[in-house]
Amino acid sequence: MRFRPLRSAAPTASEVVEVTAPPPDMRGVVYDAPGDAEALRVARLPVPKPALSELLVRVVAAGVNPIDAKTRAGRGLNGLLDGAPTPLGFDFSGVVVASPFEAHPLQPGDPVFGMAAFPRTGGSYADYLVVPTLSVARKPASLSHVEAAGVPVAALTAWGLVVETAHAHEGQRVLIHAGSGGVGHFAVQLAAYFGAYVTATGSERNLGWLRELGASVAIDYTTTRFEEVVGEVDVVIDLVGNVHGDTGTRSLTVLRPGGLYVMVPTGAWDGYADAAAAAGVRATSYKTIPDGAVLATLGRLLDSGAVQVYIDRVFDLADAAEAHRELERGHTRGKIVLSVADA
Repeated sequence: MRFRPLRSAAPTASEVVEVTAPPPDMRGVVYDAPGDAEALRVARLPVPKPALSELLVRVVAAGVNPIDAKTRAGRGLNGLLDGAPTPLGFDFSGVVVASPFEAHPLQPGDPVFGMAAFPRTGGSYADYLVVPTLSVARKPASLSHVEAAGVPVAALTAWGLVVETAHAHEGQRVLIHAGSGGVGHFAVQLAAYFGAYVTATGSERNLGWLRELGASVAIDYTTTRFEEVVGEVDVVIDLVGNVHGDTGTRSLTVLRPGGLYVMVPTGAWDGYADAAAAAGVRATSYKTIPDGAVLATLGRLLDSGAVQVYIDRVFDLADAAEAHRELERGHTRGKIVLSVADA
């Protein structure tokens, strides 16, 4: 039976923000051709216009994700983009400026967070953004916009991995690689919340934190080969793949017969399906699904304190290139966020 998500709670009067008509143009971070982080620049762009069931949102903060950096570098979603300059960004938290109709549940002034329909529309590294209403939920009241902007892509991915794909439950043994990253730190919390026995890999500085998040066992991947200490597990959620230390290949050796291997990063191990079949285990990739109803459920978990978001660093919109450089250094704990405007 599919989990029935909780609905968003209506905002209190103090949460609703007064909005004004948008200007004709806005700031947006774009790149003209694929390249390193220096390819990013701030441009003047026309403010997008919503149609039918779309919302126009004034962005207060935008999350930075690995897919953003991959796309900018010419991989990721770059092949789906037409023309230049090219915008970037999925995650956002902000305020509704225009709603589809007068009785719609989300009205101008409501604080919301969600996922942009990038690359089909403009990205969230901008002052304004058009988004489908089904990809949005009310911002959790306990979170700032900066905190909320770090949630959507990572938490929805973690939910899809842990709840919809692995069906986490009491007694299940789950191994999560890169447990301290954006997706990883949500995956560890959700797997533990639903009763799984969680083992997570990370660097030495994050081991204590991983245990605080809910991991029963935390392994320093720089000093310990996880396959020598883990034992048999039911599920591996692999946020690394074979781009580092053959993590994917080695993960197949710890799965029970018929266990499930989930490959997450795009392009991290092209041969995972054949290797898993040869090892007698199941395997699947995973792609994030924007879902405002699930995001509302995650918002309730965040407001209750059952799940938390960790923001590693915050950069101004104009410093998006430095944010990408920091992300690509590969040692981010939780999420990196761009501050776009005052709330």
